[in-house]
Amino acid sequence: MLNLFQHLAIRCKVLNIKKYFPTLEQEFNERVKKAAFTLAEVLITLGIIGVVAAMTMPVLIQKHKNTVVETRLKKFYSAINQAILMSEAQYGPREYWYTDIPNTGMDSFGTPIADASAAQPWFDKYIGKFMNVVRYDTLSGNTFIVYFSDGSALAQINPNNIRDWVFFPQNPLKCLERSDLWHIRGVCGFAFEFVPVVADDYKYLWKYHINKGFEPWRYNWRGTEEELYQGCADTDSGAYCTAIIQNNGWKIPKDYPRKISY
Repeated sequence: MLNLFQHLAIRCKVLNIKKYFPTLEQEFNERVKKAAFTLAEVLITLGIIGVVAAMTMPVLIQKHKNTVVETRLKKFYSAINQAILMSEAQYGPREYWYTDIPNTGMDSFGTPIADASAAQPWFDKYIGKFMNVVRYDTLSGNTFIVYFSDGSALAQINPNNIRDWVFFPQNPLKCLERSDLWHIRGVCGFAFEFVPVVADDYKYLWKYHINKGFEPWRYNWRGTEEELYQGCADTDSGAYCTAIIQNNGWKIPKDYPRKISY
């Protein structure tokens, strides 16, 4: 069968107008050639796409990291406080079974005694068994860390008490390689405190924690947002960063003082 262009060519020949006008097929081919991209134009376009990708990818990656932290923080806060309620149902009010015990026993010379930990069994009995715990490990500072099934973890900060904690939303070991437990807060670790009861002389220091569960660190906070941001921005502290995120509905605000990295 003849195609369209062949039919048109025959008609043009019959009408003897081919010498006055180019065939439609030739005109069509010329239009296609004009519409095509040259190699230089293609390379320029790809270069522009590469530049845009290089500019936007870090933003997208950072946004993803922030989202992971937000989701894990909210989930952890709910899970651990639910565990405390479950423990109260079995053992009674938290103020009766909470005790500020050290993690590691000491001998007469002040040397840590192996396998003399009191904090880890306490945590496992009253809190850990009501959570999705994968395992426990001992850290170099005579504290312990507990790993959860979703890849997050919780570490005891101070071997001398069970008040102070750091939660790791992701990659806890990589986070710990950066610095010690005190200096990674607000970046890849987030500070919490559990102080349901305290001596009267110290109540003013933990007034935002007494009779509560695991709460974002507000130790000695005087109640101003400015102080929270100053404490979060302090690279030697970062303790108040968790409270800033909680106050924003467990969302990292645009003016968050530190960069999330894990």
